[in-house]
Amino acid sequence: MTKKTLHILLAGMMLVLFALPAHGGPIGKMPQFSLPSALGGEVIRSEDFAGKVLLVTFFATWCPPCRQEIPTLIKLQNDYQASGFSVIGLSVDERGPKVVVKMIEKEKINYPVLMAKGKTTKDFGGVAGIPTSFLVNREGVIVKRYPGYVPHALLEKDLLEIL
Repeated sequence: MTKKTLHILLAGMMLVLFALPAHGGPIGKMPQFSLPSALGGEVIRSEDFAGKVLLVTFFATWCPPCRQEIPTLIKLQNDYQASGFSVIGLSVDERGPKVVVKMIEKEKINYPVLMAKGKTTKDFGGVAGIPTSFLVNREGVIVKRYPGYVPHALLEKDLLEIL
């Protein structure tokens, strides 16, 4: 199987996830993490975001829907960071931070991007496909889970409800 065929197959599987609704109601406390930043490798901890509303998103540089979400995530970060909100990108790229840094620079990503570990996806309840995002309130409780691509209007509506 060629790399291109594999990417097309994975993208098709992720499209199936788009039809799934976001999980309603509180899901539980956000797992603690200590992960290296894609830019420079500095360890960032979940505690560094205490008291903020977060959108934690698992992604990969090779994932078309993940890349499609980036402008929405940048806009949300710009519009709401002054109100105590942050996007946190968690890369599941296996080729390491170099490929992630290229994407950060190309797309002008303005939010923290960390290198996730296999344990991280398990800690978040198992991330079956990407993108998968979690909306976390100021108390550190995951209030929504979004499997697949999420339109800007839905993310903003849900964010404003808890901001």
